[in-house]
This record gives sequence, structure tokens and C-alpha cells, in this order.
Amino acid sequence: MATDFQQRESLMQSSPDVLANYQLDRLNRLIADILPDNRFYQEKFSSINLPLESLDQLESLPFTLKSELVEQAEHSGFAANLTFPIDQYVRFHRTSGTKGRPMVVLDTRDDWDWWMDSWQYVLDAADIRTDDRVLMAFSFGPFIGFWSAHDAVAHRGALVIPTGGMSTVARLELMRTMDVTTLFCTPSYAIHLAQIAGENQIKASELGLRRIVVAGEPGGSVPAVRHQIETHWNARVLDHSGASEVGPWGFGDPLARGLYVNEAEFIAEFLSVESGNYADQGELSELVLTCLGRTGSPIIRYRTGDLVKPVWDDEQSCRFVLLSGGVLGRSDDMMIIRGVNIFPSSIEQILRSFPEIVEFRMTAFKNGAMDALRIDIEDRLEDPKRVAEELHLRLGLHIDVKCVEIGTLPRFELKGKRFIDQR
Repeated sequence: MATDFQQRESLMQSSPDVLANYQLDRLNRLIADILPDNRFYQEKFSSINLPLESLDQLESLPFTLKSELVEQAEHSGFAANLTFPIDQYVRFHRTSGTKGRPMVVLDTRDDWDWWMDSWQYVLDAADIRTDDRVLMAFSFGPFIGFWSAHDAVAHRGALVIPTGGMSTVARLELMRTMDVTTLFCTPSYAIHLAQIAGENQIKASELGLRRIVVAGEPGGSVPAVRHQIETHWNARVLDHSGASEVGPWGFGDPLARGLYVNEAEFIAEFLSVESGNYADQGELSELVLTCLGRTGSPIIRYRTGDLVKPVWDDEQSCRFVLLSGGVLGRSDDMMIIRGVNIFPSSIEQILRSFPEIVEFRMTAFKNGAMDALRIDIEDRLEDPKRVAEELHLRLGLHIDVKCVEIGTLPRFELKGKRFIDQR
């Protein structure tokens, strides 16, 4: 369902009732399209009265869990929710495998068109124009984020520059010679790229970037990380979020308050971490997503495992739900240390406020029956005490912080793996 800029703007400014009716119509049409052929959802919805008469009935549908998709993938190699025979699919991608084994995800031509339409909300927010020159600082393996971003920018009409296999220095040189205006990468790599630029007497802030679109980690919505990137590059940072099995569901708020859920293409639900019921405004909750336009690999009421705080604000030009602070963490990453809920992104916000810290790693482990945490830092000042004191001041917790030699901790082009969970 192709949309132009005016249509996207209209949907973003719709009243809750208008948006709910639009979503209900899209959802019922999706279910009607897939049920004749999709055995996965045939079985899940066999006892459900369809079509739905209102979105209030959405909770009558069962959740979709990643474990269900992966279980089938272990036997056939493909996710369990495919609608059509394999010969009708044209795009092969695979999840990053950050949690568990990688899973193959397939898309039809129509699905890929839907990806392109959904990406336009991200590119609108980033103000990508046809005269932009956009560098993709990715390896271009089977992860879907690289390819969907690349094709969406080309679909937009801007010049897109892939850099798979190039070294960091070669990418910097290409940015300079091609007068690149926009960079797509992870937050970790944006910082690393600037550090390598400095080591090679290149001023990242003078390369002429207007914006940097980041994804793959919470950093784009973490104020200290975003500030560090924007300071290095003298460019605006825009956050984005998506997943192989779901699609490109989130785009950054221009006021840098967090992420909007693209409710034109996704229905968002929020389950309270405390009660398990629907969450109130601002309550810590798990994000549940239903994709409205992907028939070949449909996903309905998918428990993402992402922890967020939803805010509904009719005063802004975009009336989609805002996730304050973006994705705060993963449900399986949350630590409870002496009764305090802690997320890796909360620690990163504090560590990134120290410009002398080059890199860091957090390791969670069990100390008896309790969660515990230690942090290794590469610190130009070699003064872990001041960092531990700031963590205690901000979090009320004593955390073991140690210095390691600069250059010994891993660097990341893809998703940063700075949190090691040994619990």
C-alpha cells in the first residue's frame, strides 16, 4: 500500500478513533489474505471469531512468540509463519542471532514494497532528500537492516553508497571524496568511526555530514551517547528501530525524546512489567507489535521483549505513540541489583558522560542468589574510582569498576556486545 508524503503526514496527525478504524480495517484484510494459506496462523486462530469488530477484541488473539518461530526454523531452516511456498519469496535474510540461534526470514516482492513504504517514515523524520549522498557503513551480510535501508534510500531517489568490506579508514576517505551528507550505522560504529578519524588526523566534524541515522542498539535515544556522536560529527542524530521478523517499526522524535511507533503500519500494545496487564502512560512495559502489511511473513501480537515507556501526546504534530527514551532494554537483560531495576542502557548513559572513556564492557553474574555487575573500562585517565562514585551517586549502587589497557576491549561495526550476561 504505497503512501506519499501527504498521506503519511495525514496518518501521523490522525485522531485516535480515525487511526484505530484504519488499523482495524488493515488488520482484518491482512488476516483474510493470509488465513487460506498460512498454517501457522490457521492453527493459532482456529477458535477465534473473525473478522474483529473493534480493536478492543485484539487481545482475544493469542500472542506470537519468537520461540514458536524458531522451533520450526530448527527443522526446516525457515521461520514458522511463512504463508506461501518458498518459490514465491525473493528476499532471504537472517536474524543477527544476538539472543539464540539465527533464524531465516523471507519476503515476497509485495512484502519488500511494504518495507520500502514503512522506511519512508524513518527517512521523513531524518529529512532525507533526493540531493543527499548517503553512506551505508555496514558489512552487507544477511542481516535485513542493511539491505532495507539501502533499498529504501534508493527508492527515495537519493544517492546511496554501500561500503561492505571496506576498512574504517577507507570509509572515511570515501565520505570525504564523495561529499557524503548522511551516514547510516550503529551508534557504536559512529563513535568508533570518529575515534579512528582523530587517530588519522581527520576532523570528523569538518566532513560535512548533516545527519546520522542509527539503529541496532539503544544508543540513539540515550542522551549521553547521542550528544557524543553529535559533538564528534557536528551532525544531527536520528534513532530508528526495527527487527527482521517484524519490520522497520520505529523512527526518532525530532525533539530527541525517544522513538515513535509507526502506527500506520504497526499496532502497538504495551504489557505492564509489574502486572502483565495493559500498561498506563509512562509505565515500564513490554512492547507487543502487529505488522499490518507483510503477508508473506505475517506477525500478529508479537512479544518483542523490548522494554519501553509509552506516552500519548496529542499536542505534538505526530500523534503516534511515543516511547520515552526509546527502547530502554530487553526483558531478559534487566538486572535487579539490591532491589534496583537496572538496564545496560542506564549504565551506558552514565559511562558515556565521561569523554575520557574510550570503550567499556559490562558483565552481569550471580553473587549467590542475587544479580551483580562489574564493569571494565578503557579510560585515558586510568581513574575508575571517579566512575564508580558517579554510578553510586546516580544509581545508589556500589559497582565494581576496573581499568583495562586501551585497545583490549572489542570494537563493533554491527550491534555492540558490551553487555555480557553470565547469570
